[in-house]
Amino acid sequence: MIGSPVEHSLSPVIHNAAFASLGLDWGYFAVVVPDGEVLRAVAAMRSLRLAGMSVTMPHKETAAVAVDVVTSRADRLGAVNCVSWRGTQIEGDSTDGAGFLDSLRVDHAWDPTGARTVVVGAGGAARAVVAALADAGAREVGVLNRTPERAARAAALAGSRGRTVTADAVEGADLVVNATPIGMGPDTRLPVDPDRLGSGQVVADLVYDPLETPLLAAARARGAVPVTGIGMLVHQAAHAFRAWTGEDPPVEVMSAAVVAALTAR
Repeated sequence: MIGSPVEHSLSPVIHNAAFASLGLDWGYFAVVVPDGEVLRAVAAMRSLRLAGMSVTMPHKETAAVAVDVVTSRADRLGAVNCVSWRGTQIEGDSTDGAGFLDSLRVDHAWDPTGARTVVVGAGGAARAVVAALADAGAREVGVLNRTPERAARAAALAGSRGRTVTADAVEGADLVVNATPIGMGPDTRLPVDPDRLGSGQVVADLVYDPLETPLLAAARARGAVPVTGIGMLVHQAAHAFRAWTGEDPPVEVMSAAVVAALTAR
């Protein structure tokens, strides 16, 4: 994994647990790569014959131009978080959106087809979720963000289904997604008014530390279905694991490793 900072990342925990579970003699390491060194870091895949690489902030956009080819979804987002081999070429992909959809479908048996959805935030993670929800057939993908221009750019990724919305849209949504850092660690703020949440909604928080964020606690108290950030974290890693190793990822092992690591903090 390359990024800056990377010391907090749980990706080594996830992948090394998966390697050990399948008896693979592989290792996953987090490496601090400063700005301006991304091209060299990606090029090191060739010289060191690395099997793959994860890319985290702030290098996802730069990595998209450092690789030989990109997948259609990475090209659409202009960002890469997974680098792997495609024959003799180094390919960049974005697995965040697919990982988020898996967290809904696999972990909660919930399909966004035909749903009214609201995504709070307009950064990289939000953009990946917006595009994924539109591709999955969501009826409406609303983007709620304090900067209207950024909200509009994110909503555009959903095509005719995307639109910018106000806080009122949360109340009538089938799915509400927090794709901001609000609620992370000791932050007790909520990204939306909890009184707009209710029974029958699915409320997902991409923040995974703490395990139950203030938003998810509020959602649970109001009868909504809470979806933790662990799901997206693990499932996006599972897509990368499959691309690198060709093996089916042991998702349950990966999830258990994350929960154990967070509980031990």
